[in-house]
Formats: sequence, structure tokens, C-alpha cells
Amino acid sequence: MMQVDTLIHARWIIPVEPESVIHNHHSLAIKDGKIIELLPTEDAKQKYQANVIETLATHALLPGLINTHTHAAMSLMRGYADDLPLMDWLQNHIWPAESKWVGEAFVRDGTDLAVAEMILGGTTCFNDMYFFPDITAQQAMHLGIRCHVGLIVIDFPTVWAENSAAYISKGLDLHDQLRHHPLVKTTFAPHAPYTVSDEPLQKIKTLADELDIPVNMHVHETRFEVEQALAQ
Repeated sequence: MMQVDTLIHARWIIPVEPESVIHNHHSLAIKDGKIIELLPTEDAKQKYQANVIETLATHALLPGLINTHTHAAMSLMRGYADDLPLMDWLQNHIWPAESKWVGEAFVRDGTDLAVAEMILGGTTCFNDMYFFPDITAQQAMHLGIRCHVGLIVIDFPTVWAENSAAYISKGLDLHDQLRHHPLVKTTFAPHAPYTVSDEPLQKIKTLADELDIPVNMHVHETRFEVEQALAQ
């Protein structure tokens, strides 16, 4: 018999591809963190022996969900200043609150809460954009969840960095630290066109092309932003 790390026997396994396929009484064989085979459970029991065996007799097993845009630490601000226009919400409520409260402990605790909720709901990977991305990365590694941490860039000073050049510099340092990590990767995360000027945006594009790093950004979320862009 072939040795693997884990065997998961499930009542149903529902893959993403091909569509509309449900495998009844199937199993996954996992070795070195990778699925090496999907096969009928009876065949799996004959072919593999495992260090860990999970039997999910009444469960459907499917790939983890991916949250493609998060500010995980802001789980601690849930319900704060709801139902307001974006710029009022940002300028008069969120940015002042962040200036007062956000620090390493805030990001650590908020990320822990958000990740616990994500795992509970079946999310196994998230793409984040927030201050102290090093802390977000640290907690993602500790909790064992996949994550793309955004190397945030804004023109104005915050507790994380004093200007766009400093944001980029600190982001590049973090990218170097995470370059070969199996779970946590990096993206450039300029906040928005109304908070990041053309020069740092061009710098980000150049670096993203050189380093093959994705870029994610808030763009035209509201009518105000579209009108502002057209006016410029």
C-alpha cells in the first residue's frame, strides 16, 4: 500500500471542474500538502495507508471558498458608521477611528477574528489590504490559512508609514520575507486613485512588472469617484 499523510473519506465530493459533477462515496489522498488523487472510497482503502484518516460519512466536501477582497482587521469596526456615503464614511468616521485605534495589536486581534469567521464559513484563502500587512501575514501563517497580503500604499501618513515611498519600501521588505512561503503571498495594494497620486502608481506598475506581483486597488466604487475621474 502507498503511504500518504491524510485520507479523507466523504459521502460526497463536489469539485469545481468539471461542472455539475458530484462524486458519491469518494476519497482524497493527500501527501506533502497536495491532493494526489481523487478516487472511490473502497479503492482508496485498498490503495493507501495514511497517518490521519478523516471519515465524513454525512458531509459534502468541496474546495475552499476564496474571499477576493478583505480588510480583515476591520472586523473590529463592524457596525461602525453604517449606511453612509463613501467619502463621508471614510473622511469623517473611519480614518479618524483608524488614526486613534489602529496598531499592531488591533490588526492582530482583528485578523484573528476575521480568519476564525472565514474558516467557520468555509473560506480557506483571502486577499487582504490593510495597515501592518506583516502582522496580517504573521497571523495567517499562525492560523494556517492561505492569504495574499496587500502591500498597501497611500500618499498620506499613517501609523504604518509616513509617505508613499515608505509604504513601497516597507512593502518590498515584506515581499522579500514572504517570497518562498507556501501559504502567504503578496500583492501591491495602492488604496485608490483619490489617495495615491500618479508618481507612486507608476512606480508600483514598474515594480509589479519586474517582480511579477499582482495589483489590487479600489477603483470607481461610487458615482463620486467616476465623476471625479472624468473631471480630471
